Amino acid sequence: MQDMWVYPADSGYAPARDLTGFTVEAPDGVLGRVDRQSDRQGMQHLVVDTGAWVFGRSVLVPAGFVRRINPSERTVTVVATKDQIKNAPRFTTDSQTADSAYLADVARYYAGLGLADPSAQ
Repeated sequence: MQDMWVYPADSGYAPARDLTGFTVEAPDGVLGRVDRQSDRQGMQHLVVDTGAWVFGRSVLVPAGFVRRINPSERTVTVVATKDQIKNAPRFTTDSQTADSAYLADVARYYAGLGLADPSAQ
């Protein structure tokens, strides 16, 4: 199993690339837009603003669930469905990205999706 907090090697991720504003696409449609990202080693993730889709809710998506980044189309494709991501632990403040209990909840949730190797999807 790959580390869920690290971008897959074949995703198109580049450390200097700012993904803010990129459209995030799930297998079943558009999820939202990247609001911010963390490139902290071993804890890479995206915070996605879902807009009106789930009443303006933001969600944290671990980098390992990114299938592909397309800089020319400004899209990020993820392996989890919209409902799977919608049901992830709620993200409300940036301080949660330093909260080990919250991050453990996020890790348990995503690990439980049955996407043991998201890069293989």
